[in-house]
Amino acid sequence: MYQIGEQFQEETKYTPETLGSYVLDWQSMPAPFKEYKDPVSVVGLPQPKTPSDANLWKLLLKRRTRRDYVAQKTLKLNDLAALLWATQGLTAQLGDTFFRTAPSAGGLYPIETYLSVRAVDGLEQGIYHFRPGDFDLELLKKGDFSQVLMEACLQQTVILGAQATFVWSGIIARGRWKYRQRSYRYVYLDAGHIAQNLYLAAEAFGYGVCAVGAFYDDAVNRIFDLDGLEETVIYMATVGVKAQEESK
Repeated sequence: MYQIGEQFQEETKYTPETLGSYVLDWQSMPAPFKEYKDPVSVVGLPQPKTPSDANLWKLLLKRRTRRDYVAQKTLKLNDLAALLWATQGLTAQLGDTFFRTAPSAGGLYPIETYLSVRAVDGLEQGIYHFRPGDFDLELLKKGDFSQVLMEACLQQTVILGAQATFVWSGIIARGRWKYRQRSYRYVYLDAGHIAQNLYLAAEAFGYGVCAVGAFYDDAVNRIFDLDGLEETVIYMATVGVKAQEESK
């Protein structure tokens, strides 16, 4: 009898038999971007400006997970815009296909970006949804959610000191439309690509990042009003003003 992990691997394997009869239904292809019908407000983001002295090889050498932040300081809105662009910014378009800063299986980009903002210049505290097509933020809820998010993340206090927490969800239908059950593999790979971009971009600006994979799924989904099935939280990462050069 398979355990769930073994069953997942087995049932998402490719074989000539499972691939041979499948035809894409182009009429049912999910929309590539998510927008809320009635957000509290929409905040335009400044054009991202990257540090002129950022060197990829130096950033790779310096990349660390950093958990100690100066909670009293704030994150600059311009820097946050650059971090958002680095994770999922649009870089080119070919027909109906958009290319972004991180790769995605089939160019389907099932990952959505949300922010829990605690201390960012020019932004109210609250829950935001990032729209890469319009390059702006939809404010969904007002308030400081760092405490409740920390509790949903197994009491990981790194969230309390972070200026912002990136929360990545997966819209499963975008990948499932083409890849069926194997799409569940790809959505986690996509999230990993995005998180690494955040690590490197934050290092360029001198901020710290700590990826978070341990959380109560249903609790975090409730905070962001996700159903946990068709759209569910996959991964998270805190971003903060570094307190010291320390971590693993």
